[in-house]
Amino acid sequence: MQSKQSFYSVQFPNIASCMMYLDNENKDVRLNMHKPAPEYSKGTISIDLVNEALLDAKRLQFDISDILKKANIPAEVLNAPKARVSVSQFAQLWTVLADSMNDEFFGMDSHAMRRGSFKLLSKMVMQADTLEKALQHILQFLNLVLDDLQSTLMVEEHYAYIVIYDLQQTKRMFSYATYLMLIHTLICWLSGQRILLNQIQLKCAAPLDDFDYKVRFCEQIEYQASENYVQFDASYLQLPIKQDAQSWYQFIQQTPQNLLVRFKNPYALSTQIRRQLLQVSPAEWLELNELALKMNMSEATMQRRLKSEGVSYQQLKNEIRRDTAIELLTRTEQSLQEISDQLNFQESSAFHRAFKKWTGVSPGAYRQNNIR
Repeated sequence: MQSKQSFYSVQFPNIASCMMYLDNENKDVRLNMHKPAPEYSKGTISIDLVNEALLDAKRLQFDISDILKKANIPAEVLNAPKARVSVSQFAQLWTVLADSMNDEFFGMDSHAMRRGSFKLLSKMVMQADTLEKALQHILQFLNLVLDDLQSTLMVEEHYAYIVIYDLQQTKRMFSYATYLMLIHTLICWLSGQRILLNQIQLKCAAPLDDFDYKVRFCEQIEYQASENYVQFDASYLQLPIKQDAQSWYQFIQQTPQNLLVRFKNPYALSTQIRRQLLQVSPAEWLELNELALKMNMSEATMQRRLKSEGVSYQQLKNEIRRDTAIELLTRTEQSLQEISDQLNFQESSAFHRAFKKWTGVSPGAYRQNNIR
């Protein structure tokens, strides 16, 4: 294997993208310091991943409009490059696709992963003593079920590798990501902790935007490599299995949402700031200089550290507003005025302008087939 080195600057899934906000923001935001915090969103997912998930269903001529309707995703947003869907919407799409196609791998392998496969796999591997044995069983199961991908577990010095072999042509990133989600979610659940991935190396070409993948897995993803593998610390393999029948039932009840859980590096400044913002309503969000003072650093230092993490304070606020707006539009019957008030805009027209700038579509687009 090549370039197997450990990386520790790892960022983990809530999905967010770096978008601009209204230039005249101060005119759009009320100075009301006593509103309760809204029920903030758990994050959103790029519309690119929705289109990726639908690709083979389209090829196999499934009724895409019906699938989208059942997943509560308006067709209009598919053609808006900046649009995003809530985690709950994407989880519902995952379920609808798997049900419609009787394939939990969405037609991306020559052999379907029949409905119920993941449920059976999760119950089987729970009987293992250690994570190493469980992971070996997971890979053996997937090797039996899928025809195009075969994987093995290797350990070299202090690192473990899941090596993935393509038995057919190289697949697209979404296929590898779906495969890794199944494996990674299971080993995290079985061990009762987040298994940090150091790096991923893949033979496929890079997607147009891999931000969501980096948030879900790790920052260090290399494309057009000579082989496919995932690297993590070998010490994880000795962890005991901590789940039982009761926790398994809860886990299955939360699938596929648990496959899409978005993590953030708890030590990143952006994560700490985001946590502060989520504790209060948008009306109570501090100005950058006030927040820097509260966190015992200079404003310049805070800006510099955020820039090194690829975000700004304004972007963090925009992302929370955007994701929460999408959640409220698709899961509640609140009016645009009510949502505008919760997000601390002066009037609904200001919210409308901001939302269209964030997503490329109007708020009404997300209400097209809102299932109430």
